[in-house]
Amino acid sequence: MKDLLNYLFDHNKLTKEEAKEVLIDISKSKYNEAQVTSFISIFLMRSITVDELEGFRQALLELAKPVNIDNTELIDLCGTGGDGKNTFNISTLTSFVVAAYGKKVAKHGNYGVSSVCGSSNVLESLGYRFSNDMNILEEQLEKCNITFLHAPLFHPAMKFVGPIRKQMGVKTFFNMLGPIVNPVQPRYQSVGVFSLKLQRLYSHIFQKTDKKYNILYDLGGYDEYSNTGTTKLIRRTGEKLVDPSHFNLKACENKDIFGGNTVQEAASIFTNLLENKSPHKHKEVVSANAAIALSLYDKDASLESLYHEAMEIIESGKAYGTFKQLIRLSQEKT
Repeated sequence: MKDLLNYLFDHNKLTKEEAKEVLIDISKSKYNEAQVTSFISIFLMRSITVDELEGFRQALLELAKPVNIDNTELIDLCGTGGDGKNTFNISTLTSFVVAAYGKKVAKHGNYGVSSVCGSSNVLESLGYRFSNDMNILEEQLEKCNITFLHAPLFHPAMKFVGPIRKQMGVKTFFNMLGPIVNPVQPRYQSVGVFSLKLQRLYSHIFQKTDKKYNILYDLGGYDEYSNTGTTKLIRRTGEKLVDPSHFNLKACENKDIFGGNTVQEAASIFTNLLENKSPHKHKEVVSANAAIALSLYDKDASLESLYHEAMEIIESGKAYGTFKQLIRLSQEKT
């Protein structure tokens, strides 16, 4: 590692193969904590290249626990995190709306590292029991249209890195990897990123796959559509800007989508929305994100019409029913 660190300190870049190899070696605990911390820190001080990101991605997918689920119609909805905005768990709530709509969701997530409450934190606090048993995951998809893949159960090779990331407490290139290493590799994906540069990197990677995808960067700095202003959306077919006018909405403010200071507060916000007890601004931003995701399946439907369908799913209790069924099923089977 010493030679590699000196090489990188001299402003050199890794090839795809070198990046893959070093991450595999890290996963095998070949280096000590100080060396790994130094390696991670390099990518806080300079931009990661597309070859480096692809190499790291290939390493994690190769080392991941295999998941043999038909991915043809599956969708994952997630953000990289690391935007420092501490919004409520928008993408996780959106996942339940999309599932209640009738689409199959394989949600990949983890505990929060640079945020108060990640998707794993909130679901675990509300009673969901993580599993990597294929029979359980498939049953959840069949009966609830949604399952949750808790990243540590599928990426055991990263066990060594987890505590280091937690101690560092800042976004690292592992934030960049999270949404692109779902072991299912779903055919559809709606993903938010924390920078325009990362949006471009994702676009380069996704173009080499058969995915139908949204890559979202809110120009206010959010890693999802926030409804506070304009969001840049990249798809295989091109780019566009999306703002509240596309949903016939008024823009909200940062404080309107604040996620709380504790996991307990985040969980309360989460259940209040599903129970249709939350502020309307919360329902608006979740419905808008659901509309953007669902538009991948129906290119002719307007965002506004899909938004209203998503809002009806929340207000009718359908999304809450899906959530309760998933929690119940996870507790019965694990």
